Amino acid sequence: MDRKAEINKAINGTSNELKAVLSPLIDEVVFIEGNLEELKKLPFIAVNPNNPQQQRYTVAYKQYKELFQQYTGAVKILLGVVDDKTEGKDSPLQQYFKRRLDELEA
Repeated sequence: MDRKAEINKAINGTSNELKAVLSPLIDEVVFIEGNLEELKKLPFIAVNPNNPQQQRYTVAYKQYKELFQQYTGAVKILLGVVDDKTEGKDSPLQQYFKRRLDELEA
């Protein structure tokens, strides 16, 4: 199963109209994931051979950082759609905080 199919499976159960709107976003997520994998193969820090204490970030690091921010935003949108399907259910984090509040109030 390719990555696009995996993401589509995760948002299964949403309306066809919403899937049509999300389709370009899913394509972008898959594209960004591929670029991030390629950028990981490149060095992120350049070291001055004459003075190893002098270091700087490379262009690959800067591109990775920007793409990862875009990727994170897109995934948050997709997760929001998945979370909407489980409406009425508390996440594990919400359950934890509710238990903590109950303990503090007791």
